[in-house]
Amino acid sequence: MGLTIGVDIGGTKIAAGVVDEEGTILETYKVPTPPTADGVTDAICAAVSEVSSNHTIEAVGIGAAGYVDDKRATVLFAPNINWRHEPLKDKVEQRIGLPVVVENDANCAAWGEYRFGAGQGHDDVICITLGTGLGGGIIIGNKLRRGRFGVAAEFGHIRVVPDGLLCGCGSQGCWEQYASGRALVRYAKQRANATPENAVALLALGDGTADGIEGKHISEAARAGDLVAIDAFRELARWAGAGLADLASLFDPSAFIVGGGVSDEGDLVLDPIRKSFKRWLVGGAWRPHAQVLAAQLGGKAGLVGAADLARQG
Repeated sequence: MGLTIGVDIGGTKIAAGVVDEEGTILETYKVPTPPTADGVTDAICAAVSEVSSNHTIEAVGIGAAGYVDDKRATVLFAPNINWRHEPLKDKVEQRIGLPVVVENDANCAAWGEYRFGAGQGHDDVICITLGTGLGGGIIIGNKLRRGRFGVAAEFGHIRVVPDGLLCGCGSQGCWEQYASGRALVRYAKQRANATPENAVALLALGDGTADGIEGKHISEAARAGDLVAIDAFRELARWAGAGLADLASLFDPSAFIVGGGVSDEGDLVLDPIRKSFKRWLVGGAWRPHAQVLAAQLGGKAGLVGAADLARQG
């Protein structure tokens, strides 16, 4: 199969891109994300139509944040769009006249990294995305493992603290409450309130108060040596690494790939994640250790992965 289109549905924009068999994006087109479910479908179709005008396209892959059924056709539930058992594949196919595959966006990103990024050369890879929340994907034996009902790898909602912090999913103690962008900001605010003398650089980047701290401030302050910002990253990394150790007990991959916005800080966060993983890995002194790798494709992973999954059929 030749050229395919990947569609990445984000909170503020929908991106469609023409992707070749080597994972190279040849052309992209972006539109704002509409506020309604029907509007999102319209925007997907418009973006696909626009980006395909100069190319012969074989199929389209759509990455959607939410639960996608085992047939990769229906969005069972989407947290940020009012999709409930939404037959997205059928609706888009009818309008664009091309085969469509719908997949969870974290699965798309994981597949993109496995095929064209940090996962190349590995048969068994577990991906996590440390963004606003925590997502993931499972590739075992060179295949994307989606589970019987299509909703596997919701790693962010593994409960790591019984009766812990309330999660947006309605449960308590979910992993993403302790290892995510939201968690990072919470750690920084708590520490800045407790020891403002150690957060001078961090507080100066906001409005001078702990409440004004944002994720971008923590990254900048940590690079400048701010003790509170660095400690916030370490706390996030402690939870992230411990969770990877648990996943190693389940899947025994050769590599973990860490993506998402938080991972953009590189070794500032990845080195302490690796240390925590080593600390909590059961039998770690006597068994091989999976590599903990930084994602390579950045924000392109989901689009490229969706396009390649459409090519796989």
